[in-house]
Amino acid sequence: MQPHRHTAHESDTEAGHDHDQSLAHDLAVLQQRRRALGLLAGVASLGGLTLLGCGGGGSEAGTSTVSTVSTGGSTGSTGSTGSTGSTGSCSVIPEETAGPYPGDGSNSNGSGTANVLALSGIVRSDIRTSIGTASGTAGGVPLTLTLKLVNASSSCTDLSGYAIYLWHCDREGRYSLYSASVVNENYLRGVQSTGSDGTVTFTTIFPGCYDGRMPHMHFEVYRNAGAATSYANKIKTSQIAFPTAVCSTVYSTASGYGSSLTNFNRISFASDNVFSDGYTTQLATITGDVASGYAATLTVGIAA
Repeated sequence: MQPHRHTAHESDTEAGHDHDQSLAHDLAVLQQRRRALGLLAGVASLGGLTLLGCGGGGSEAGTSTVSTVSTGGSTGSTGSTGSTGSTGSCSVIPEETAGPYPGDGSNSNGSGTANVLALSGIVRSDIRTSIGTASGTAGGVPLTLTLKLVNASSSCTDLSGYAIYLWHCDREGRYSLYSASVVNENYLRGVQSTGSDGTVTFTTIFPGCYDGRMPHMHFEVYRNAGAATSYANKIKTSQIAFPTAVCSTVYSTASGYGSSLTNFNRISFASDNVFSDGYTTQLATITGDVASGYAATLTVGIAA
């Protein structure tokens, strides 16, 4: 079982971007994370987490207001453990920072509270196009992501009826709702409820790589779709990592990922300030190619 980890500041070391935290602070946070490795996993949520200023998008990155978040609440009926789920042993996926661009009502994008979870249409499988009054579409290599939610406290049985909110940057490394050039867009964000087999599937694009972070996606877990309207109800926050060989192939051959290749060549799992203390339970399995698109899968264990 992988040890529980405290959330860490997400680095944004891109040229021209003002940082809310110094390198010394980042190193201090990393030391705290490594000291926490002696703790056992199994805590499904952390209370009183603080969003720290950081993120992606280069000089396009917008400003965000730091706020303290709670991860303990829930509303409505609770999702269930499937009776036909897999048996065996699995690890609880580490708790990670939501970063400064969650769009879940926990902070501001400079124009007010950013909460895409309150928008009609946010429950969807294909997250490449914006919803509501926005109409932009994120370009990039197609990626179908399947997450399987299981109960690590009960022989890894499938968890049905839970909700997963997924978000990530576009191929240019920008986050909708926050980065200046896409602040009015809300693409690459969506919610899905787990089926009887514990899975959700999102149609999206392969994420870009912005300076200071390995390629990744963010997600939050909620007890049910009714609770997935505000960060205050989430029971888990974590991130998804991607194999380096696939990242290198996409960034070096696919159109529009030029800056991602440059940023990717400057980072590694060892130097990434989220994944450096372990990422085995967060690493997606990927098949496919640039021409036809990719399919990624990851089993997400929580203590339900």
